[in-house]
Amino acid sequence: MSNHTEHSAPAPGAQGHIRRIVTGHDAQGRSIVTHDGAAPSVHTNPKRVGYCMTQLWMTDQTPAFVGNEADPTSRPVTLEPPRHGSVVRIVEFGPEGEWLDKIDTQSTQEAWAAIGTDTASTNKHGTAKHPFMHRTQTVDYCLVLDGEITLVLDQQEVLMRAGDFAVERGTNHAWANRSGKPCRMLFVLIDGQFDPAIAATFTDAH
Repeated sequence: MSNHTEHSAPAPGAQGHIRRIVTGHDAQGRSIVTHDGAAPSVHTNPKRVGYCMTQLWMTDQTPAFVGNEADPTSRPVTLEPPRHGSVVRIVEFGPEGEWLDKIDTQSTQEAWAAIGTDTASTNKHGTAKHPFMHRTQTVDYCLVLDGEITLVLDQQEVLMRAGDFAVERGTNHAWANRSGKPCRMLFVLIDGQFDPAIAATFTDAH
């Protein structure tokens, strides 16, 4: 059993509630709404205080299949998108506090396992710049919706506020909310392939 909490269709105003509208086609090929309600795949994490991830949609291939397929977010949650596919989600990051100082490598592994990955973490020995430093073989589009957050990289840190947008190209990074207030972000992750010359330089054993 994964170490996370999943809710079904949270009520309006509840953490993780996103009204999701999905379109499709009827038998005559006319445009219709196939889903209109709270996105049902909502995940919290006991190792990350205030964290909440709402899965909105996924694609399984490129070009994406365009049809009336079943809701792909009903599958078990994974951090990475499907191979050759994509995932779009909204994540709320709670403010960091004393709880972060208690995160050891075991807690880090449990936190990542709760969202379906055992390979993303680069904090292998507890000496990473941030406990949740990680890397995925994806191109990520990252938009701050509310609040502010710090993008932590190996050599730099960048403060982002509502309306700021980042393209995260498979780099070792973490999201640090030092603002004292929740921060909500929209993420689109697109499966990719590392440039072999860049991948050969990775030494992610911190």
